[in-house]
Amino acid sequence: MFDVNAIRKDFPILGREVYGRPLVYFDNGATAQKPLRVIEAMNRFQREMNANIHRGVHFLSAESTTMYEQARETVRAFIGAGSKEEIVFTAGATASVNTVAYSFGERFFTEGDNIVVSEMEHHSNIVPWQLVCGRKGVDIRVLSFCDDGRLETEKLAGLIDDRTRMVAVTQASNVLGTCPDLKEIIGVAHSAGIPVLVDGCQGVVHQKTDVRELDCDFYVFSGHKIYGPTGIGVLYAKKKWLEEMPPFLGGGDMVDRVSFSGTTWAELPLKFEAGTANFIGALGLAEAIRYVESVGMNDIEAYERQLLAHATERLDAMDGVRIYGIVQPKCAIVSFTAEGTHPSDIGMILDKLGVAIRTGTHCAQPLMAHYGITGMCRASIAFYNTHEEVNIFADGLERALTMLR
Repeated sequence: MFDVNAIRKDFPILGREVYGRPLVYFDNGATAQKPLRVIEAMNRFQREMNANIHRGVHFLSAESTTMYEQARETVRAFIGAGSKEEIVFTAGATASVNTVAYSFGERFFTEGDNIVVSEMEHHSNIVPWQLVCGRKGVDIRVLSFCDDGRLETEKLAGLIDDRTRMVAVTQASNVLGTCPDLKEIIGVAHSAGIPVLVDGCQGVVHQKTDVRELDCDFYVFSGHKIYGPTGIGVLYAKKKWLEEMPPFLGGGDMVDRVSFSGTTWAELPLKFEAGTANFIGALGLAEAIRYVESVGMNDIEAYERQLLAHATERLDAMDGVRIYGIVQPKCAIVSFTAEGTHPSDIGMILDKLGVAIRTGTHCAQPLMAHYGITGMCRASIAFYNTHEEVNIFADGLERALTMLR
């Protein structure tokens, strides 16, 4: 049985009160909370084993290097990558996308090429491509979605041609919760010889992911969304691409030999890890992954589906409340507006009731433009949330609507 009460004891912050009320944390899509074992693992490392990696011959450096590379192996196994050389640690998913956009773009984009990006992307999977477009004279083509939140994958084949160089798509929308059919998208793209980058920030948290089964070329996610630390992220890339792409950043640890007459690069994946790595963050991410695996991704997904169904049922029963993203499959995100109210007002009233949700554009302004609105409320649910918390949230929303109307 899934014992949510036992799980909640692993997260110290969930015992907090705000404004004299128990905290109900429904902003997990932005940043998830950390279990005690992650906090303690990072503290222990800083207290007992802190030393720079890959550089020193002394005991602490060797120890931290070993643990850092073990963390890379933990990530590799978690997402099913073929080798550790395909796992690059970055500062976050945004840094991962920027690495691909810049490096792949420098190597493979020429003026007149195009990139296909879905309309439901987070800004972090739009803006880096716009930057490379401005630099290289490349165009972006947009794969649209329906009002119910379904990505119109059937239109992809009509958007790509012999000048298409990349398809970029989310595994799960951070606003709608929609999980597009990645296998179909990747299959269509690959049939035309086009690589695919998948933003896995929301997807990897809520569903078991195997990058080799998906056959995506690039996959990115952030540590802080999967119960790990901020400032650490992952770029998975097929080895063939990493070998051909030039480095994104230059500096220490990404070089083999340096001279003023020329420099050669380190072996993969260090070629893309310039400077002093966030080795403590990598260890924290690995501990978070081990924690999630100890709970079980299949159990997490099943339990979150129950919470999502419960929240959807409660909001569907409220007059004037519209939920965005109603097609399955979707992850545990409920975004909505309420007739006659402003999202910020709802968010502030819920906050005083102890309920933390997100309001605004959620870094997805093109998605908001699709619906002709300037913002939404978003309740993003994690496996440590409860049915009781769903009811507290829904009751608080009803109270807020009564006040505002």
